[in-house]
Amino acid sequence: MRKGITFLSGVAMSALLMLPVPATAAPHANTVVAVVNGEEITIGHMILSRATLPAQYQQLPADVLYNAILDQLIQQTALKQALHGEVPHYIELSLENESRSLLAAEVIETVMRKATTEEDLLAAYEAEYSDGDGGDEFNASHILVETEEEAQIVKLELDAGANFATLAQEKSTGPSGPSGGELGWFGKGRMVPEFEEAVLKLKSGEVSDPIQTQFGWHVIILNERRKTSAPEFEAVREELATKLQNEAVEARVNELTTSAEIERPEVEDLDPAILQNLDLVRN
Repeated sequence: MRKGITFLSGVAMSALLMLPVPATAAPHANTVVAVVNGEEITIGHMILSRATLPAQYQQLPADVLYNAILDQLIQQTALKQALHGEVPHYIELSLENESRSLLAAEVIETVMRKATTEEDLLAAYEAEYSDGDGGDEFNASHILVETEEEAQIVKLELDAGANFATLAQEKSTGPSGPSGGELGWFGKGRMVPEFEEAVLKLKSGEVSDPIQTQFGWHVIILNERRKTSAPEFEAVREELATKLQNEAVEARVNELTTSAEIERPEVEDLDPAILQNLDLVRN
């Protein structure tokens, strides 16, 4: 009888030993990789630490980087604990700023993602290019000088019949001067706003009045204007996405700030230079 019991117990034990071992959970963001005086460091902490490293460090071998990041986090935790929970005021402010920035960026990312579905992009393409027209292109030349007075003299000479290309070679300070001021073909958005605005007002063969940009003073001649055919959808996908994202973010920011209850109390004797005084947040 006892042998039977012994035999059955042995069979049961063998069966138990043959059962599959429960699989351990794969490492995840909350997996603890170190504990410093009771404070946990997780894989999630390490992932985000790696993401903020300069690109050259992120190219290091995975095992080297893993050990280096873990050692750094352990050291930082031990150093932080030396404050015994006392957080300097400037660090509190920095953490508030960082948290505000990260959370705002999260909202912006969500807005941008929702604004650029395939349906949105196709609708934007249809609205922009449904007539098959890709917009205007312009062929222009310019003479660039330093002062308005010089530009006025150039304009007077051109009005009197001077050859534009010859005058550009003689007087233009821009890199296109030696080639007669020729800029070749360009579309909207390729030139600085003041220059583009002047070109849009010109007819073929017409010369502009002097206009000022960040580069100096220009006198422009529009050589030719032409229509272009609509681009393929894939060729302008990124451009359309950027436009939709910018519009969506601007609209959301305006919506939230308009509906928010915002107060800006007057502060007497406030000098804007106060922002340079770091001592105020270190006291």
